[in-house]
Amino acid sequence: MKDPYETLGVARTASPEEIKKAYLRLAKKLHPDLNPGDTGAEERFKEVSSANDFLSDPERRRRYDAGEIDASGAERRQHRYYRDYAEAAGDRYESQSAYGDFTDDDVLAEILRRRARGGRGVDQLYRLEIDFLDAVNGAQKEIVLPQGGALQVTIPAGVEEGQVLRLRGKGAPAPGAGDAGDALIEIAIAPHRFFTREGDDIHLDLPVTVTEAVLGAEVKTPTPGGKVFLKVPKQSTTGTVLRLKGRGVLRAGKRGDQLVTLKVMTPTQPEPELEAFLASWKPASPYDPRQDME
Repeated sequence: MKDPYETLGVARTASPEEIKKAYLRLAKKLHPDLNPGDTGAEERFKEVSSANDFLSDPERRRRYDAGEIDASGAERRQHRYYRDYAEAAGDRYESQSAYGDFTDDDVLAEILRRRARGGRGVDQLYRLEIDFLDAVNGAQKEIVLPQGGALQVTIPAGVEEGQVLRLRGKGAPAPGAGDAGDALIEIAIAPHRFFTREGDDIHLDLPVTVTEAVLGAEVKTPTPGGKVFLKVPKQSTTGTVLRLKGRGVLRAGKRGDQLVTLKVMTPTQPEPELEAFLASWKPASPYDPRQDME
């Protein structure tokens, strides 16, 4: 096997977080679902997954760095002949049934069994697009697999764009008696018609009438959890920002706010009375809305 550090393109001093980032970057590029028919990419994906599994095990990484084992997990200082012989044997010794050839050599048989037991299935990467409100509130979704079947995915409230959810044991089965790999679900969030998100806060531009802005009002306002009444103060104007506390994204036991920016809208149809009033209206306190632009 190749040096796992070289396979992932990371330094030997790389942190677990750096190793994970390198693996996810390569997995997205090489995943078989994104490279149908490309056997080279498929083999490279397997190498990258194996290298990640190897370096994600603190004990195996420690022993490898100390020179106690090689990249296959085999001992370096003992049974070198048996290890090399097993590697040369190829697929013949991938399963338990082939060990009968070595029943007269308990040491070699145990090495081969240990290698088969330690094998792990490949992680499989999927991309799941969800609605904006499902990302904020949480949901249950289903992924239909290319090879048939489906995965049930629990979307936690507050999930973010690009976040990867791990379903343990839902990836590819192991070639031997090892554990199955994991399913890695990368989340993509579809934009909403009028909500946007910044951190744990929700932002909304809310149209209000001239009357509501000048005289004040209570208006129904959409939030991710449903409509609520918002009090518009008198003399509000376009750009006024009002805060709805606790109406944002719930994450880590805390919920953000919703920030509502008012947009004063004039009637779209002719209003003769309003036009006549404004034509004769003389403000008690003259004002220049563009004075800050001088």
